[in-house]
Amino acid sequence: MDDVDRPLLHVDPDAAFGGRFARQELEQQLVWKLDKRCSILVVIYVLNYIDRNNASAARLNGFERDLHLTDNQFARVLAILYVGYLVMQIPSNMFLVFMGRPSVYLPSLNPDMLKLRARGALSACTGLATNFFTVMCMRFGIGFFEAAFFPGALFLLSKWYTRRELSQRMALLSSGSLISNAFGSLIASSILESMDGAFGFAAWRWLFFLEGGLTVAIAILAIFILPDFPESSSAWLSIAEQTLARRRMAEDAGLEADSLKPNMTAITEGLKSAIWDWQVWWLAIALTFVVMSLSFNAYFPTLAETMGYGRTLTLLLCAPPWFVATFVAFTNSRHSDQHGERFWHITWPLVIGIVGFLLAMATMNAAVRYLSLFFMASSYAGFICFLAWISGTIRDSSKRAVSLALINTISSLGNVLGSFFFPSAWGPRYATSFSICACASAIGILLCLVFRRHLAHLNAEQGRRELEGDEPRGYRYML
Repeated sequence: MDDVDRPLLHVDPDAAFGGRFARQELEQQLVWKLDKRCSILVVIYVLNYIDRNNASAARLNGFERDLHLTDNQFARVLAILYVGYLVMQIPSNMFLVFMGRPSVYLPSLNPDMLKLRARGALSACTGLATNFFTVMCMRFGIGFFEAAFFPGALFLLSKWYTRRELSQRMALLSSGSLISNAFGSLIASSILESMDGAFGFAAWRWLFFLEGGLTVAIAILAIFILPDFPESSSAWLSIAEQTLARRRMAEDAGLEADSLKPNMTAITEGLKSAIWDWQVWWLAIALTFVVMSLSFNAYFPTLAETMGYGRTLTLLLCAPPWFVATFVAFTNSRHSDQHGERFWHITWPLVIGIVGFLLAMATMNAAVRYLSLFFMASSYAGFICFLAWISGTIRDSSKRAVSLALINTISSLGNVLGSFFFPSAWGPRYATSFSICACASAIGILLCLVFRRHLAHLNAEQGRRELEGDEPRGYRYML
């Protein structure tokens, strides 16, 4: 075992790096290199969300009419994508830990890039769908192949970044979904306005062709940029940077560096531990309610359309709320990391979202309704901080990989249910829809409060044992 990988009782953990100040400089250099490489995750996530949500924009331009879909069938088209998520997320993250090559697995899902290219191709081929059955098959396939990315990306970040660095990096990753909502609407407005009838295809079909094709193209680039895990990355790091990367994650988790290295036994034990840990299920249920409250996202163009403007202006108006939401999410996550606090940084954005739901329920005034969209979109900041809370709470590496996938899998049920929250019969006010979302947010906040008190109790117990001399200073959970 190298000196830098020895247990935390090592007298001077910074000596191997030339002292405290030399280590700080090396750590800044390491994090900067890592940030540059992981930024490609944002690009992939933007494309993921554009592929996922382009059906909502296509709905404004004849998607339902041309495929002869009923209102309920359109909701099922949205929901079926998340069924693919339910099937794939847990086995995918377990295989990612075993394989140890996220640079290959995440952008491509296997070395020959078959699955990402398949997902992009399926998205593009959705433009060729002619009926309800074919579009359902395409959407299920997109969800199945896309399921590996988000929980895998969260796990990759949690393997490289300490708890005080993690929330803002997850905010940058998750901002991909917010940015895609903004730019996706702008791109959609351009395509729907200019491509109608080109080569005999309706404009909404071109929306799927072009956006799906872009996803295929980015796969080859990403495979050469993404890092692997600290214990397996070498080509782009110096020896000192590699050892520091392992050492600082061991220190942050309060473990030995060797215990962070995955093996098949650890992966299996991680699965068992995650399944039998009530905390994982509590977090999964809480996140499910938060995700349910965010179900307005899938119908955002439809909600903007209730202001009474034309198709192009409606899509253009969809962009500003998501730009503001991106700024709010990053600022909130950065502040959460700096102050080492999670619960209140989850709660206040969700409360802002509830205010947005209440405003939208109260009036059909265009200005107030548009303001409510800004408030709703900003509630995503709480969801992003929640993800960082999960990663920082589950210490064991293999267990964390399974837990992130399990929690994301369960919470996908919120997306499935949420797909049915906005039927046309409840429009244009959608008061019932917004009331469901507001209640889901409130329940999510309550569940988070109970979990915060549980973690505070664990911290207090650890402090008591330290004062009694039973244990050295140990791990403290972020509240």
